[in-house]
Amino acid sequence: MRLSESLVPTLKEIPAEAQIASHRLMLRAGLVRQMASGIYAWLPVGLRVLKKIEAIVREEQDACGAQEILMPTIQSADLWRESGRYEAYGKEMLRITDRHERELLYGPTNEEMITAIMRDAVKSYRELPQMLYHIQWKFRDEVRPRFGVLRGREFLMKDAYSFDLDFSAALISYKKMLLAYMRTFQRIGIVAIPMRADTGQIGGDLSHEFHVLAPTGESGVFYDAAFESGDAFSVPYTAAGLDEFYTACTTKYAATDEKHDVEAWAAVPEARRREGRGIEVGQIFYFGKKYSESMGFGVIGADGAKVFPEMGSYGIGVSRLVGAIIEARHDEAGIIWPDAIAPFKAAILNLRQGDEKTGAICERLHEALGADGLYDDRDERAGAKFAEADLLGHPWQVIVGPRGAANGVVELKRRATGERSEVSVEEALGRVLGG
Repeated sequence: MRLSESLVPTLKEIPAEAQIASHRLMLRAGLVRQMASGIYAWLPVGLRVLKKIEAIVREEQDACGAQEILMPTIQSADLWRESGRYEAYGKEMLRITDRHERELLYGPTNEEMITAIMRDAVKSYRELPQMLYHIQWKFRDEVRPRFGVLRGREFLMKDAYSFDLDFSAALISYKKMLLAYMRTFQRIGIVAIPMRADTGQIGGDLSHEFHVLAPTGESGVFYDAAFESGDAFSVPYTAAGLDEFYTACTTKYAATDEKHDVEAWAAVPEARRREGRGIEVGQIFYFGKKYSESMGFGVIGADGAKVFPEMGSYGIGVSRLVGAIIEARHDEAGIIWPDAIAPFKAAILNLRQGDEKTGAICERLHEALGADGLYDDRDERAGAKFAEADLLGHPWQVIVGPRGAANGVVELKRRATGERSEVSVEEALGRVLGG
């Protein structure tokens, strides 16, 4: 991709409406533009990040046995009346009336709709367990949208739903999803701590929130440093593997300030105690028969009697993750993307536009890197190119100037550390493409 031919509308000035780093940097780097209060258009570079996160989330959902579907954004109010949540949900729900006076809503979540789908499709205990997910836009009419995509009204979310015959089977589904989430965050390149949580509007009595560590986080967090190793995340999705992982995960201390237990915290070895701030990026719930019973979804059990399936719900804020990652990974110059989700692995910076040797090396790099490279071929001063590359946060910068080009070498800069080295074109490509 050539920068001269791309829509990357960067800003030099800090937008007045942006209160936190991620909002400022997403606007300045041209990732998004606000279209209305709490509603954003995702521009090419921002959409590349969103799609890369979405791909990792999808791969890990598939790996744990969940099946992908796609449910509509608009739902019938009647479904929510069946569950008893239509009036209870509150003003965050955007209610709509169509031309035939039918009451609809822009879905903030999908427990009712997925239960209705399963009610129509599944009749026997032999057809369970089932785990389904989709990645879809949702809407919650926040009273005070702020902080960019961290507290917007429209957002992209992965939500999954499990259906099991009894509690023991439902707990297996819960453990699978907890493991899938930890693997997802590890692959993205961030530390996310699972913490016992209230179930809120969803209901139920077992829930974990996942918090990305960032100085500007909404919640104070206390956790055992053992969570940072990720050693247990490679266990298989077998009964023994899940039990091992779940025990290791849930016996370590982790709590937000609302649930902090001073006595339990004192029992954690002092060298392993960590305190900070966290941004919630996901939550999982087990809520039993709350929706299957209220909406009349029963299956015929092995003894011929009706059984109401046990359910769980599992959400990851895909668009919210973009903001959370920037909050956790930035400096004064701009964003510092993890390699796995960076919009481009490297920026190719041509410091002498029009120079034959410099141009030839840049073209060679651009061709070899393909979709992983953003070629800054603009007729701009070097300082502007450096500043924009830092702002956009590419993991690598391949800097091509006339002196190096004459000797067949380029300068390679690692964005996260600032480390620079002079290398051959082949070595630069190897290091960039090798991660």
